Amino acid sequence: MTTVRQRRVGKGTEAAEDQPSEETNVKPDGKILPDPPGGRLWSILSVTVGGIGAISLGLLTSVYVATLHENDLWFSNIKEVEREISFRTECGLYYSYYKQMIQAASIQQGLHGLVYDNKTESVRTINILERMNVYQEVFLSILYRILPIQQYLEPVYFYIYTLFGLQAVYVIALYVTSWLLSGTWLSGLLAACWYITNRVDTTRVEFTIPLRENWALPFFAVQIAAITYLLRTHLQPAQEKLTLMVVFIATFLFSLTWQFNQFMMLIQALALFILDCLDMLPTAKVTWLYIIQISGLLLVCVLQFFNSMILGSLLISFNVSVLIARTIQKNLKKGGLLNRLGKLVLHVLLVLCLTLLINKFIKKILNLESDEHIFKFLKAKFGFGATRDFDANLYLCEEAFGLLPLNTFSRLSSTLLFYVYGFVLFLLTVAAVIVAFRNLSSGSNQVHLKGKMEEYTVTLKPEAAYSLVHTVLFGCLALSTMRMKYLWTSHMCVFASFGLCSTEVWKLILKCLHLYTSQRTQVIKYSISIITLLYISFKFWPGIMDELSELREFYDPDTVELMNWIKSSTPNTAVFAGSMQLLAGVKLCTGRTLTNHPHYEDKNLRERTKQIYQIYAKRSPGDVYGILRSFGTDYVILEDSICYERRHSRGCRLRDLLDVANGHIMDGLGENEPDLKPSLYPRFCEEIKKNLPSYTMHFTRVFQNKTFHVYKLTKHK
Repeated sequence: MTTVRQRRVGKGTEAAEDQPSEETNVKPDGKILPDPPGGRLWSILSVTVGGIGAISLGLLTSVYVATLHENDLWFSNIKEVEREISFRTECGLYYSYYKQMIQAASIQQGLHGLVYDNKTESVRTINILERMNVYQEVFLSILYRILPIQQYLEPVYFYIYTLFGLQAVYVIALYVTSWLLSGTWLSGLLAACWYITNRVDTTRVEFTIPLRENWALPFFAVQIAAITYLLRTHLQPAQEKLTLMVVFIATFLFSLTWQFNQFMMLIQALALFILDCLDMLPTAKVTWLYIIQISGLLLVCVLQFFNSMILGSLLISFNVSVLIARTIQKNLKKGGLLNRLGKLVLHVLLVLCLTLLINKFIKKILNLESDEHIFKFLKAKFGFGATRDFDANLYLCEEAFGLLPLNTFSRLSSTLLFYVYGFVLFLLTVAAVIVAFRNLSSGSNQVHLKGKMEEYTVTLKPEAAYSLVHTVLFGCLALSTMRMKYLWTSHMCVFASFGLCSTEVWKLILKCLHLYTSQRTQVIKYSISIITLLYISFKFWPGIMDELSELREFYDPDTVELMNWIKSSTPNTAVFAGSMQLLAGVKLCTGRTLTNHPHYEDKNLRERTKQIYQIYAKRSPGDVYGILRSFGTDYVILEDSICYERRHSRGCRLRDLLDVANGHIMDGLGENEPDLKPSLYPRFCEEIKKNLPSYTMHFTRVFQNKTFHVYKLTKHK
């Protein structure tokens, strides 16, 4: 197993005033008045200081995570094979395509090798650019080849520094989003500080560098920042067009770099749909955002050689359904409360039915089954019947796909983030309910409503309303699936800092307490924000310094020994079978052909993986040999950590999942379902080590250490 061990070594921020509110200099007829000269100068100074702060904190975050990565692995000192092994599981698979492109004789040859790949899945040629989101590796490898940096920077450093650099973009985008929501860059400063001090729960880039989400989330943050700006009122047409372009580019890049983009954007589309139905967002802008999501995804579909999983995505079906339903129901936002509620119920049912019909039709036409494992997993996870499906149970038993652990909230609370977040969430939820009820009861269209806004104490800007629903929906996703918490916790930093530094929030609180004055609001807002920043700084700065001074080194001698043996003792054309996670490393470190790998979004691969994993089930040696040879296997790698697994409880060990899927009773004490039967054969991975004739006639052990056992398959005539 890959571990890290202790390294052996020898000898007051002054808060700027709020930027002018977007309503401050607007005439009743909607025309914008010019700022006074002094106000414009102060605004320019504030933007300059805030911009410098955003860039500085972004770069500091980038350096911070890069230093943590170096200190944890001693990356600059370890061998190349150790560096590559440190890219665990699917990370190693993605990085292998970057390495493949770098080592190709030419860019054209490298691209040809990806489009006609026969080493990732044995006895099968696949198009990597269609199946996987690796355009970022392709772009980066081409950039490395054409830039004059080969003599100064190794390919691996160019790769990881790019990912760490994207963290700077991520933090800057979070900073800007919070700034736009609150009107003061102090809010952005607080959001960035919370992101850094809650690093354990906001990012994992320093130890899973090539993971798709580490490429995608910075672009998602940029998209959210652009949407936040787009939803502001009184934008000039040129500003609106430019912002829409930024939203499109960010959406496209986000979609291009992560295979789960469609599910994240579906949640975003649901947020827009809810707010549009409640008359809290401008319908025209929401329509543009629906169109941008569809067009961005379709462009990615074209680049991925018309990937059917994209065409069959729920996002496209949902967005198209909303646009169709809106055309059918033209008077959706007219009438009294009961009338509008009735129309909304019908609208929601119409959109839901259309979405399911369109999606079913597309999947039927395309014969699409690539994403069925996700829906099986969701069905089992939310209690819609137990399942023996191997793929669904494989996800259900992984901690990353379980519920968000409760200790997450204690960590977030230690920085005051969760307390502030809960407080702001409660206030804005109450405000949103009041505004939504008022909108539905108004019996007037949206233009007329804007003219009446000043009559009400409680208001909610469109961008704040979007941020509220966004954080609620992604919070639900994070609570149900721990792996998705990084989408929520980063926005939590934005949302909490916005609430703490927002004039509107403090104005609402003070008006409820009958203590409101403009001067008191400003004093409280800045005082509490600065006190919070000082508290975070004094409490967590020593811990960050200690963390940066802790030196460790990569240590995984068994895997290093295995990879070196494969490179030196097996032919380049050899085909290896084993666990998905290990084989990704085999491809990266040795370039050998694999039978299966961790990129699970393909039905044939999932069926193949289940068959390969019979090496850990109770099957006869003849059966296992036949399965492995059907995939052209020359060598099979058995891992003691899987064969004798203790990490998971009974029922969730890989061998248990295989036993249940095969209809066999599980090992160990405990209950079994009544229809499960004892197997006629012992467990293959245990019995093969006894060198019995029935096994040695098919398998010959050629390598062994404390962790791995490699067997060569006999080629019978």
